[in-house]
Amino acid sequence: MNSTLQLKGTFEQRKNDAAFGSPNLPAGESINSEKLEELLSDLERLYDFWQKDNTVPGALVSVYYNKIAAKSNRIQRILSSGNNSIRGARYNNSNSLRHIITHYVSLKELEQSINEVKEAISILNEKFNGLISYDKIKEITTKGFNDKVLFKNSNLCKTNFLRIIVDAYYVEKFDILKDKTVLQEASIITIFKTISDTESLLKKIGIRIDNNRIIDETTIYLYPDELSLLKAKAPYLISMAVHDLSELTKNDFEFAGETEARYIASPKNEPTIGVIDTSFDQGVYFSDWVETTNLLSKDIPISDSDYVHGTAVCSIIVDGPSLNPDLDDGCGHFKVKHYTVAAGSQFSSFSIIKNIEKIVAMNPEIKVWNLSLGSKLEVNSNFISPEAAILDKIQSENDVIFVIAGTNKKDNEKDKAIGAPADSINSLVVNSVTRNGDPTPYTRTGPVLSFFIKPDISYFGGDNLSKIRVCTNKGIEFVQGTSFSAPWVARKLCYLMSILGLSREEAKALLIHSSTTWQKQQFDIFKIGHGIIPQRIEDIVNTKDDEIQFIISGVSEEYDTYNYKLPIPIHQNKHPFIAKATLCYFPKCSRNQGVDYTNTELDIKIGRIKDKEIKSIDNNYQDSKGIFIQEKDARQYFRKWDNIKHIREILKTRNMPKIAYTPKGLWGISLKTKNRLNPEDGKGLKFSIIVTLKELNGVNRIDDFIRNCLLNEWFVNKIDIETRIDIHNIAEEDINFEE
Repeated sequence: MNSTLQLKGTFEQRKNDAAFGSPNLPAGESINSEKLEELLSDLERLYDFWQKDNTVPGALVSVYYNKIAAKSNRIQRILSSGNNSIRGARYNNSNSLRHIITHYVSLKELEQSINEVKEAISILNEKFNGLISYDKIKEITTKGFNDKVLFKNSNLCKTNFLRIIVDAYYVEKFDILKDKTVLQEASIITIFKTISDTESLLKKIGIRIDNNRIIDETTIYLYPDELSLLKAKAPYLISMAVHDLSELTKNDFEFAGETEARYIASPKNEPTIGVIDTSFDQGVYFSDWVETTNLLSKDIPISDSDYVHGTAVCSIIVDGPSLNPDLDDGCGHFKVKHYTVAAGSQFSSFSIIKNIEKIVAMNPEIKVWNLSLGSKLEVNSNFISPEAAILDKIQSENDVIFVIAGTNKKDNEKDKAIGAPADSINSLVVNSVTRNGDPTPYTRTGPVLSFFIKPDISYFGGDNLSKIRVCTNKGIEFVQGTSFSAPWVARKLCYLMSILGLSREEAKALLIHSSTTWQKQQFDIFKIGHGIIPQRIEDIVNTKDDEIQFIISGVSEEYDTYNYKLPIPIHQNKHPFIAKATLCYFPKCSRNQGVDYTNTELDIKIGRIKDKEIKSIDNNYQDSKGIFIQEKDARQYFRKWDNIKHIREILKTRNMPKIAYTPKGLWGISLKTKNRLNPEDGKGLKFSIIVTLKELNGVNRIDDFIRNCLLNEWFVNKIDIETRIDIHNIAEEDINFEE
């Protein structure tokens, strides 16, 4: 077996120096004045509405696009604040996904847009006979073309006229978006952000709320009568709405047990995993390993059944291998810091949101948190749940990671979307598989926001034929569910971080990477995720003798973060390898942006250097000169905006070595950074890349690779489990100084 290597080198940073040309339509396309007149009518109707309705100072205008709109295709001149005025994004309900993006603008800006569209229609009719095409725009923007006559008496300059033309091409209509969610219970509501504070805005409608029902500047907790009043008086204010009380998924509680006396030694210097769950019973044999805190209100009664789930989850984290010798992962024991946030068959999303940030802040030393609570309700395809959003925020701002159970359905139910908080993008979401690697009958499915791959990975979680042994307040019992696959993954993640010293970016990327194969994906990625992680920790950290696996980590500071000095071994002037790579990072996210949730995109290219360009192993041609790619294709093929990217070459019967384009066999890595909102969001963003090279002839070339790296300014460190354990034990020893 070969050890995974850590490579430490220097990434160069380069700003985006690409020049943007004049606005234009797609090649071969045109637009007529009738289309602009339809849009003008929409804008005038909306202006009249918002002049009469004074609830909001200004106007909420929703733009209905004819496609999934890339940032470059979104309106640049109409509603002149452009992307700065965006307050939310969702998809329409048709089979062909298209953006609906809501803007908040002043009445003055809306009036200006109306006047400018009128002017554009006038120019289009008088100068271009009511029709303008790609070719005509190209002609009038050609260097040397005298276009001053065309715009001599116009209030619009050429560039702004063309921007309006291009805006109109991608827009179907302008309208007011009204939320159609039917909720009749206490709910968590997010309203569109305006210049008015939420409390004052609601008071205008007749709703008075106190501070303890405000989650953030736009998200609040409303009772049924208050929600009815909001929907009656100002439905256009509602951006997102979800039930507060979520029923826990049933499979988590299907226990059938036996009793058995067990023993465990006292804890020493083992790492600690945080657990947020139902109550923990301090009468179990491993209670010395668990520190528990009850955050439930004293008014909420706790019955014996409320101790079952939380105690069972903790038993796997502390002593899972002893309870299940056939599932021994080689990770040993872990201590647990446990918090009770739920009782009965339901949990309050509002309560968890209010508590969870405080829990993490109180325990900065705990880096891995297990959350096996899951909602019976399906997540919404147009926005992230409030619970997931707070988890993503915590993880983007703190050096922690959550392992989330993928939630369950009844065995006989049809396919069902995952429930909150398994829609958390930054968390590691875990589904369950059988011993044979098939999705369990209770498995629920992604994607999240119609795009993001969730779950991330899968692991054995028990099924009707083979269940997992746990300890509860009732004794030793047999269970099944994603609640019990997640803690096995939390153990591995904590081992990688606390014992082996990996960062959370490295540990998450390595776990996901270890679940992938060299074959074409055969399973449903939205049920299994990227794959099934190995049982033993050494099978995650080590690779076969014919494979070279290494970790590279860095920080994105500019548009292009790159290194062109990765020396891949050469044999007879060729690289006898196929490769796969996994990229992981924890971006800032904006729930109020709806489906455009992640703020930052890192696009990865890795491969041979040819003519100062990277020939990426996945043929990624984004950002290549002269090549245009549709936004939906960039998302589908290159996972644009996804914070986990896995690319690979497939192992075939006749893979051929690749020509080495440079004498040293240098490969390159490039990460292109793009931001949706704030250009600063991508600065200082940490990332990790796991790369595996498979030698096509079965030869072990790791020593050649290490030597080449040392000669090309890379520091190489082997991840040796035994050595890292020794270092950890020494670091955790208590030193007594004699007086």
